[in-house]
Amino acid sequence: MNGYWNKDMNSRCSTNHSRITIQIKTHKTMMKRKTLQLLTGALLCQPLSAGELQAQEQDKERPNILFILSDDHTSQSWGIYGGILAPYVKNDNIKRLADEGCVLDNCFCTNSISAPSRVTILTGAYSHLNGVRTLEDSFDRNQDNIAKQMQAGGYQTALFGKWHLKTQPSGFDTFSVFHDQGEYINPVFKTAENWKDDTEGRYGTEEKGFSTDLVTDKCIQWMEERNTDKPFMLCCHFKATHEPWDFPERMKHLYDDVTFPEPDTMMEFDTIASGRTFTGRQLENMGWRWEQASKGPWWCQYPELPFSTEGMDSISARKKIYQKMIKDYLRCGATIGRLLRYLDEKGLAKNTIVIYVSDQGYFLGEHGFFDKRMMYEEPLRMPFVIRYPKEIPAGTRNKDIILNTDFAAMLADYAHVKTPNKSQGQSFRDNLAGNTPENWRKDMYYRYWTHHTIRPAHIGIRNERYKLMFLYGNKLDATGSDDTPTAPAWEFYDLQKDPHENHNAYKDAEYAPVIKEMKARLLELRKEANDEDRNSEVMQEIIKKNF
Repeated sequence: MNGYWNKDMNSRCSTNHSRITIQIKTHKTMMKRKTLQLLTGALLCQPLSAGELQAQEQDKERPNILFILSDDHTSQSWGIYGGILAPYVKNDNIKRLADEGCVLDNCFCTNSISAPSRVTILTGAYSHLNGVRTLEDSFDRNQDNIAKQMQAGGYQTALFGKWHLKTQPSGFDTFSVFHDQGEYINPVFKTAENWKDDTEGRYGTEEKGFSTDLVTDKCIQWMEERNTDKPFMLCCHFKATHEPWDFPERMKHLYDDVTFPEPDTMMEFDTIASGRTFTGRQLENMGWRWEQASKGPWWCQYPELPFSTEGMDSISARKKIYQKMIKDYLRCGATIGRLLRYLDEKGLAKNTIVIYVSDQGYFLGEHGFFDKRMMYEEPLRMPFVIRYPKEIPAGTRNKDIILNTDFAAMLADYAHVKTPNKSQGQSFRDNLAGNTPENWRKDMYYRYWTHHTIRPAHIGIRNERYKLMFLYGNKLDATGSDDTPTAPAWEFYDLQKDPHENHNAYKDAEYAPVIKEMKARLLELRKEANDEDRNSEVMQEIIKKNF
């Protein structure tokens, strides 16, 4: 029924009864019309049934959800996870959420790259099941996802900001998202009214301003105009802190005259000392990008160019690249303060779950790298903080192994809706309240599908102390990959003794029994995740020869 809620009468009244059209020719006819209107209104304003009243009260009790997702906002730059950059990070609002909620210390992604991680968050499924294994893959919008389940369960749903899944969002009552991954300055937004898939070219409406501010504006406006009788799930997806790390003018002078400390491993120019088995994306490539963009048009707009390391020795050049990267990166960070203040001002904070999380982590000079993808701690970790005053104890930290496959199940649990039908995750609602189930996972499975010779495709297992990676080095049928395979290789790290993964201990005799057990367990995890490459003879042969 198309109507409004009359809260004083606990009744539902149609907004259409006053629009009944009757020809008015005489005073008598007019009187008949008024009588008909009154009768119609009486019929349409009926007391709510007990079941309807109960549903209305349940909706008032179910929490709102504000899910804030940033891009590449790695734990080293949050301040609440420690590290050399902690004293320099402007993190008052992240710290506020941490003080008022719970920080996850061991939250990990299952495929450290933007689009695949985002689809896993939506569906609760590993990449091989949700169909988005690489950046080149498109999301099948007909798949079930947590937004669709929220809709079916009576939630209002909205999405603003970065989508990056090529096809039109589904499950959202309202959305306004960037074309592709968006721009920092004057981004193009797409809605249901002007939608074309990213593969059809650059379409949408350009809006003036800085992307983070525009996305925040849209979120606040939507909350202001929403139906206050229903709970909501609002997804606020920032572009920050993704390359090219542009920033608003107000942040321009934030780090003037600051020299940032460097990671201990930043001057690794080869793999001899560490025993690493791959080259990686080294900082010099970032410097090359800036130099190319300084000469003419580039795929994105970097701030504060021109840049050059011409004539510098390798150590001085790497230092210069690092300093610019960190200065840009820290100035472009997502800002969440306005959203938190809005919840406070409107009296929504108590019954709103607020989550701030990054889609994956990022190398910030560690091992001489930038970017993500590899199963090292920096890209693997998803910094995550959640606040829900009704249930989550303030100022707590949780060390359980939580995965992005778990997010949909957790949200569904709080909202009393079904999980998406492909979900492979578990709700960690009890964990957040301090009641971790006895059978909670003790290890996790990872797979990065895209194969490049400098960053080979690989699988891996991480438990509370050890990590084992198998770089199988073959594109198989993964899109966006190099054709040239690399020799299969192993890496093993004792994270208790070597938390920064400086020494590949795969060949150390003392760890042989542990490695044997972890290889067997890795195969078990592949089976549990239903990721055994049954249709790939190439991968079957690689596994047979190396396990």
